[in-house]
This record gives sequence, structure tokens and C-alpha cells, in this order.
Amino acid sequence: MRLICETLEDVEFICEDSKTGKDYYIEGVFMQANVKNRNGRVYPKHILQKEAKRYEQNYIKQNRAFGELGHPEGPTVNLERVSHLITELKEDGNDFRGRAKIMDTPYGKIVKNLIDEGARLGVSSRGMGSLKPMGSNCSQVQDDFYLATAADIVADPSAPAAFVNGIMEGKEWIWDNGILDERHIARIENQIKITNQKQLDEYQLKAFEQFMSSL
Repeated sequence: MRLICETLEDVEFICEDSKTGKDYYIEGVFMQANVKNRNGRVYPKHILQKEAKRYEQNYIKQNRAFGELGHPEGPTVNLERVSHLITELKEDGNDFRGRAKIMDTPYGKIVKNLIDEGARLGVSSRGMGSLKPMGSNCSQVQDDFYLATAADIVADPSAPAAFVNGIMEGKEWIWDNGILDERHIARIENQIKITNQKQLDEYQLKAFEQFMSSL
């Protein structure tokens, strides 16, 4: 199994007046089924239905459906980085629409400040699962998929250089005889270190394309 994250930008960050001041929320599409996303992955609808139902029963209804600010390195939720509480996750055709309240935690306050300053943010679902190749640059998420959180708050890097610099610190998570293990993306990191500045942009673009084709 591997850590799987999917970013969506079609969400709204809403500020509403309340008796105690201002309340901040996220609303929009958190997950999508039966469509190839920009990472080249397809989530069958029955898998997302199963996981959305489990997530609602075990997490949302028990007020422990937390999300973090940023791209965490693993499938578990780090409480010190929690920024919001997911309160809804409902099926709408092939979309799974959600709502979350920004909390008054240290990272939640950062999100509120970013919203006030007009920052463009997105959400990223996070889970564990295996993938089955489906032709060129496409893979299907399998029945063992486990949704860890429906929405982390992210600023999505669009430039290959930013993406490559990010995955250099990222990890791939696998099951090894029942133990969750991690492997650093060492090959790209080592090549970046020995590539001179003149050729760096070209290599980062090449590494980005190779990484995306392998997903």
C-alpha cells in the first residue's frame, strides 16, 4: 500500500459573522469518483462510497474528523498540526462534497489569516491503498483503499521545480509483512545535489515528468 493524496482547488473558504466574532469554513468537492484526476488516478465510486460512509460514522459523527494544514508525510493525523474539523461529507453524483470548520488552533489561525489576506488554497484528501495500472499514465485505486482524512488544506505547487523540491522530502509508504514502512525518494534527491545550476531546471522538469508518469 502507498500514501495517496489528491488535491482539489474547486472549494470555497467562507467567513461568517457569529456572536463571538467570525467563523471560517471550507465548502466544496473534497473527492471525485469515476474520473481520471490530474495525478492519473481513478477512484471507483463504490470504493469512495464505502470509505465516505465509514469516515462519516467513525469520525465525523464523533467530532474527530480532523484535517491538517500542509502535506503530511504519513497517513496518520498529527494533532499538533490540526487546522480544521470536517463536519459533512455527502455524495453528490460522482462528487463527494464536504464542509469543514476552521478551528482556533495555531495552524487554524494561520489558515484564517491566509483567508483574510486573499490567499488561494485547495484541499487534499489523504489515504492508503494499492494501485492497478490501467493503460498509459493511468491507474485505478483498489478495494483496500482507506481514507485517512477527507481534506487537508494545501497550497498546491504548480511549477515543476516546486513540485520536485517537495517530493524530495516526501515518502512512499508500503506494507511490509504487516508493518508500515517508508522509503525516501533518494534517487531524485541525489541527482539534484550533483546537477549544476545551469542544468538544474532541465533536470527538475524531467524528474517531474518521470514522477507523474509513474503514478
